[in-house]
Parts: sequence; C-alpha cells; structure tokens
Amino acid sequence: MMFEYIFILFTPILGGLIYGLERVVRARMQNRKGPPILQPFYDMYKLLDKQPLIINSYHIVFALMHMITLWIVIAMIILGNSLLYIIFIHLMASVFLILAGYSVNSVYSHIGSNRELMTIVAYEPILILIAIGFYMVNGTFDISAIYQNSSSLLSMIFLFLALLLIIPIKLKKSPFDATEAHQEIVGGVELEFSGIFFEILYMAKWIEYVFVYLLVFLFAGDNIILGLVLSLVVFFIINLVDNSTSRVKIADLVKITLTIGLTLCIINLLGLAYV
Repeated sequence: MMFEYIFILFTPILGGLIYGLERVVRARMQNRKGPPILQPFYDMYKLLDKQPLIINSYHIVFALMHMITLWIVIAMIILGNSLLYIIFIHLMASVFLILAGYSVNSVYSHIGSNRELMTIVAYEPILILIAIGFYMVNGTFDISAIYQNSSSLLSMIFLFLALLLIIPIKLKKSPFDATEAHQEIVGGVELEFSGIFFEILYMAKWIEYVFVYLLVFLFAGDNIILGLVLSLVVFFIINLVDNSTSRVKIADLVKITLTIGLTLCIINLLGLAYV
C-alpha cells in the first residue's frame, strides 16, 4: 500500500520524465541532439522567474481544478477504483480545462476550448466502450480485479487498437494535435497562462501521460513485463507517427476517430458477446 501512495505522490515527476524521454526520442528521430531528459523540469524552474499574469480568478481556478482532478484520476487508478468512474472523472478534468479557455476574452482561447469539446465527442465514447470491454472480460469495472486477472490483450485487440488511435488526441500529437495548433490558434486554451500559472497546465500534461500509459497497462492484466513492453511499443509508435504525419482538421479528427475507433470497438464487443 505504501508503494501506491508514493506512486501517486510522485506522479507529476514520473510524467515529467516520460515527457523528457519523449523529447529526446523525438530529437533522435529528427536527427538532432535535442534537450536532456530533465529539460521539462528545467522549463518548470525557468517559468518560476516569469511574471505571472492573472486574467481573472476563474481562469486560474479552472486550470488548478483541471490539474488536481487529473491527479485524483491517477490515484483512483492506482488504488483500484472503478474504471467507469475514472473515465467520467477524467471527463470532468477536461471540462475544467474547457471552462478555463472560455473564462477569458480571447478568440484563440475560445477556439481552443471549442476544439477541446470536439475531441471529447471523438474519444469519450471509445473510452466508455473500452471500459465495457473490460467488464465483459473480467465481470467487473474495478481496476484492482482487472490487474489481478490474466492479460486481456488478445481478446480485446481491436479495443486496444482503438485506444492507440485516441492516444495522440489525449497527448496532443500529430495528426490529432489541432486543439493547441500553434500555427493556427497559438496554443489555444494555454494562450493566456503565464509564469507559475502556466506551470499548472504544464504539470497537468505530465499527469495526462501517466494516465494514458496506465490505461495501456490495463491490457496486460497481472503481467507486468507485458505491460512494460506494451507501453514502450505504444510510446515509440506514437512518437513515430507524430514525427511523420501532418495535422488534420478538427472535423477530420472527429470523423476518423469515430468511424475507425467505434467500428473497432463494436466489432470487438460483438466478438466478446458471442465467445
């Protein structure tokens, strides 16, 4: 139990290390030296010297609630709570981010929030169907039970592929990074944050990394080695795709995700129902 609490406490640090490793790998894929693995933490330290600008109190509160709610989601996963509840609370974290964007009088921030809403339409049904798949295989939504059972990767392979499809959306990677497209909307929701307040969103991104890879781990069940292998494979695939594809329009993001992702999920669920 002590290990679980330590993991929860140091989740942002783990997320920062994953993000730092990703930047190193991306640089190598682009044939450049790139930053050190600890660069995200150097960035956090540098942000402390930046002058913070408070647009309004709601702007900061919603961002803080976004980060805290994501942290709660990680705690619920580690402590073995219901996957269905976790998905809904994760949705609440996304809503806080959207409200933060709407709380300021900025066109780019509002467009970013609009796009965040569209991505929820794309990935949320898939997350729910993945949870239903785990229920059909394990007879429960409780993550503690899922982790104690054998791997469900083969029986849920299409659901795993659907998760792989939406991970770039959650991590804002190409081709599904339209929500913070710097060339189009200058960062979107993040635009009006500065200094220590931007650190809140920066840390929330790190926690989102941990959330995504914990979901990948679920497909390995009680096989820790398989979970590590799956996470590494997904890590390199996501970065390879990110470095080799261009951004699609937000409408295409929703269309691709729902047509391909939902089709994969439905086929897999029908297969589980008739096994």
